[in-house]
Amino acid sequence: MTDPYDAERPREPLGLAELQHRLAEFAAARNWQPYHTPKNLAAALSVEASELLEIFQWSTPEESARVMDDPDTAHRVRDEVADVLAYLLQFCEVLGVDPLTALAAKIDRNERRFPAGEPFGHSP
Repeated sequence: MTDPYDAERPREPLGLAELQHRLAEFAAARNWQPYHTPKNLAAALSVEASELLEIFQWSTPEESARVMDDPDTAHRVRDEVADVLAYLLQFCEVLGVDPLTALAAKIDRNERRFPAGEPFGHSP
């Protein structure tokens, strides 16, 4: 079966800044900026993350590992991932957070906090 997303995929993936710009333009064209407060965007992000989680509700670990095998479920997963990422990028834009810099810094902290080879749960 053909993946329903194939026709919708851009030929070249957009970068993070380009995606944030598109999201900002989309919201501006609809005059949604007054509603895109940090609180509202954080709430929307939480709702979308919950909708992603709902797809996996009551599935076994084995079933969850095969979730992308069913085209309809795979479509739902991709849609919810897109919604989560969209709200996260809008949240970061509103607060001036560079998500890639924030992630790199967090990985650095976690590497110091959880050194390789150390038992789980023990930090320096």
